[in-house]
Amino acid sequence: MDEKDKIIQLLLEENKQLKTIIAKQAMRIEELEKRLGLNSNNSSKPPSSDGFNKQQRTKSLREKGKNPSGGQKGHNGETLLQVTHPDKIILHKLTQCPHCQKQLDTKSISVVKKQVFDIPPVKIEVTEHQAEIKICPCCNKKIQAEFPRGVNAPTQYGPRLQAHAIYLSVQHYIPEDRLQILLQDLYGIKIATATLVKFNENLANGLQQFDEQVLKIAKTSAVKHADETGLNVTGKTFWLHVLSNEAVTYYHLSPKRKSSLAGIIGILVHDHWKPYYQIENILHALCNAHHLRELQALIDYDKEVWAKKMRKLLRFMCKYRDFYTEGIPQNKLDRLEKIYDRIVNEGLAYHAIKRQELERAWVYTKKRYPGHNLLLRLQKFREDVLRFSHDFAVPFTNNQAERDLRMMKLKQKISGGFRTYKGAGIFVRIRTLLSTARKQGWNIFQIIADAVVGKTPVLL
Repeated sequence: MDEKDKIIQLLLEENKQLKTIIAKQAMRIEELEKRLGLNSNNSSKPPSSDGFNKQQRTKSLREKGKNPSGGQKGHNGETLLQVTHPDKIILHKLTQCPHCQKQLDTKSISVVKKQVFDIPPVKIEVTEHQAEIKICPCCNKKIQAEFPRGVNAPTQYGPRLQAHAIYLSVQHYIPEDRLQILLQDLYGIKIATATLVKFNENLANGLQQFDEQVLKIAKTSAVKHADETGLNVTGKTFWLHVLSNEAVTYYHLSPKRKSSLAGIIGILVHDHWKPYYQIENILHALCNAHHLRELQALIDYDKEVWAKKMRKLLRFMCKYRDFYTEGIPQNKLDRLEKIYDRIVNEGLAYHAIKRQELERAWVYTKKRYPGHNLLLRLQKFREDVLRFSHDFAVPFTNNQAERDLRMMKLKQKISGGFRTYKGAGIFVRIRTLLSTARKQGWNIFQIIADAVVGKTPVLL
């Protein structure tokens, strides 16, 4: 081989290497551009992460409604109505004619009623309990009457005041310092922040039995939802797990993410986190809202035609389920599943061609495109993706668990996290009570007031 051939061979090798580098860089640029374009509409990122670049509502996965905003026809309104027996009546007398200025001493023929609904002036009410002391004439012993349950100290805060503090702290996430100021402004009493923390701790200590009852119901219900999210505790990331349905909510705090609950039976709806598949003796149903968001990203940035078809099919099947309230006919269900399989195969064929193009560009990598990974999931877990169409007790999405976790993230936004693991555990246990009470239709404030004095609710 002469010198000229050596140079040509060297240039060909260099050209091959440059093509490989360019192809890899193109893949990396495509990946980074897509990552920059991800938002709450086409990924699992929360809306708060969108920053100033808020997405337009028209980009939502929900279709535009046919009905106008506001109450719909047949909707029962919530108009403020006058009551038959008001607490107070103020009569405004007419003593002089406004036209001729003549004094009026005649009887009124009627009155016009207007009622004002307001809160009476709020003040702290101090109740003194006095227990009699007597000498028994029979045994000559000095005896004392018993104080009511919960009255233990010479001075203490009552259950309703404690309930107010707990309600504002745990239900509305007001930090202790601000809560101290609020109570002083409203009731004219300054409570130490350590005392406010103690209110929560005492309540949580009395909720252990209720906590166990909620967990048992959540585990054994026919369909339940599961999800998890990171929680800042002592400056470290802990994991908050939720197991819930339409009736109860159970929260579980753990230093490890992979800390799912054992002993679950029935159907578990989740977002395809792999450890859920390690739970034995259960069926799975996957959240299709996650699938729709992933498909939307593939439509927006990768321009994958199959993704648009799959997104349309899943939404159509959801509407079919709403239309056939007693179950989708089997022949129609079989046809929809064949279309599902055809779209998956079409997508896999598309990615096989993309893989060949990478190999021709001398790019050898085990890493797959996001669309390829989604297709493999849709193929392997087909039964779990489409379970909602066979069993109408299974919802289309995992929104139940996501809603139950959303308010916990709001707490973290307000306070930044928890300074102690114990404080986080107290908060989580009380939230189990409040979220369950909301679903049961109970009066949350009254439930807290009762629980403060040891009257924990019982789930039927």
